Amino acid sequence: MPRQATTRRGFLELAAGACGVLAAPHNLSGVPTNRVRRPNRTSSYLDILRSPDSLTAYSGSKMSLPLTRSGDRWGSHDISVRTGLSPKDGSTELAIHLSSPQTHLTHLHLRWILKLPSDLRILGDAWERSYGDLEWRGFVPERPMPWYFFTFDGDRLNGYGVRTGVSSFCFWQVDPEGVSLWTDLRNGGNPVELGSRELHVASVVTRQAEEGEAPIDSSRLFCKRVCPDPRLPHGPLYGSNDWYYAYGKNTADGILHDADFIASIAPSHSHKPFVVIDDGWQDNRRFPDMAGIASAIRQRGLRPGLWVRPTSAQQDTIASLLLSSARFGKDSGNAATYDPTIPEALEKMLETVRRPVSWGYEFLKHDFSTYELLGKWGREMGSSPTCEGWNFADHTRTNAEIIISFYQALRRAAGNSVVMLGCNTIGHLSAGIFESQRTGDDTSGTSWERTRQMGVNTLAFRNPQHHTLFHLDPDCVAITDRIDWSNTRQWLDLVSRSGASLFISPQPEAIGPEQKAVVKDAFQIVGSSTSGFAEDWLNNTTPQQWRFQSTVDCIRKYQWCTTEGTLPFES
Repeated sequence: MPRQATTRRGFLELAAGACGVLAAPHNLSGVPTNRVRRPNRTSSYLDILRSPDSLTAYSGSKMSLPLTRSGDRWGSHDISVRTGLSPKDGSTELAIHLSSPQTHLTHLHLRWILKLPSDLRILGDAWERSYGDLEWRGFVPERPMPWYFFTFDGDRLNGYGVRTGVSSFCFWQVDPEGVSLWTDLRNGGNPVELGSRELHVASVVTRQAEEGEAPIDSSRLFCKRVCPDPRLPHGPLYGSNDWYYAYGKNTADGILHDADFIASIAPSHSHKPFVVIDDGWQDNRRFPDMAGIASAIRQRGLRPGLWVRPTSAQQDTIASLLLSSARFGKDSGNAATYDPTIPEALEKMLETVRRPVSWGYEFLKHDFSTYELLGKWGREMGSSPTCEGWNFADHTRTNAEIIISFYQALRRAAGNSVVMLGCNTIGHLSAGIFESQRTGDDTSGTSWERTRQMGVNTLAFRNPQHHTLFHLDPDCVAITDRIDWSNTRQWLDLVSRSGASLFISPQPEAIGPEQKAVVKDAFQIVGSSTSGFAEDWLNNTTPQQWRFQSTVDCIRKYQWCTTEGTLPFES
């Protein structure tokens, strides 16, 4: 049995006692405690909704082609870039269009010359998942910030970025002298061959905070502007996922044991929890009847879900259907991956989705596609999501276009009634296509340090994307005998109150009466309209002070670090 570090009464008092006795402080709605109002300060908003001050095209990292401006057009040789303002969904955007029929390009670099306040704080996003590495910082000129960035001057939070569904991989750089936008146009690791078509490279959007607006509200309103039409689930996402106690050694009997446990604590409201079977189900000896287990889960009043890996090919697949291993660079990699631009290969990828749907699975978690398609994990990408020297079979589309087309094909194959969670997928390209996004790297059933670093960080710093780009999934709460229950209980409490997805990995040996009661209460909270955000995100990468909003506001302070501190190496 696990250590009994807390009581059910203590958990319930978080709502009844702690929330009730706290008077509303002056730092409402996410204004950090160290906020300093500067009423006479000049606005720190950066005006980039205009033609850039310079624009350079690249055909490889060592071949720059400065472009000359004429009105709203920039050009050189056969290269032509249009940058024009246009109204869109009640706001204004700067649209960037490129024609380059003969010169094959890899990047565009747009530069706005501005004088920035010396004490500005800046926060960027991540290419796919974050890796416990998001934080507010001062100027780091060489720092690539994918998709968007926020600035905070002690009073207002302003947002700058590109709309979702973009046709290039975009990142920003900010320094005291100005702002840069880089658009990666490559096909694989080589220049794209656009031919005669004009490419809508990206659309730049910004949002200037209003006077007195709380930073968390500003960040969410900006993300709504970035993604005007997200695809969201029709209710909370919660239940079980076996990965963090089974780690691939799962069985049909074990899954049905999980289902019995979830059924015994499921709330009475109409939004039924999911039982998600993770990697390992492909072993026919352990899972001889996948349709049968889906039916058994439904008979328990629950919804069956399944983990899939659509990009992965069998090692004996003919080479003409596969991507080049050159995408891994010097590391040759070991992932045999289908090329989604080849119709026959795409059909094999889509079958990994169609088959579970035909078995009756209502939730699909699809994994590994960014790594397998581009050859890098998000933490390795930096300013380059892939390595040089390779192509998709179709050379005429950018990586972003190919990945969006692949996501759309998965969506069509699954149908509209299936909830799809992207794991190791690119949120800015999947928004509006999939309901949910894993926004951080894996938590853990064996190391509390990993859960603390990855889970808390992504829930705090990508919180503005929740229900604006997609439904946020900070990853599972593992209830195992390897993790101290007092730590797990805090993580469970935070996730349940945050409004994000709550999937538990319940090791049978670690579930006692207290754990069962506390998870039951957490599932009840998930079904309410609660939401939460970190109040101390300006100065803590794993924020401790969180405000929750439902019928009443409450504040909860968590203790993520032990008295011994944290581990200085990867756990």
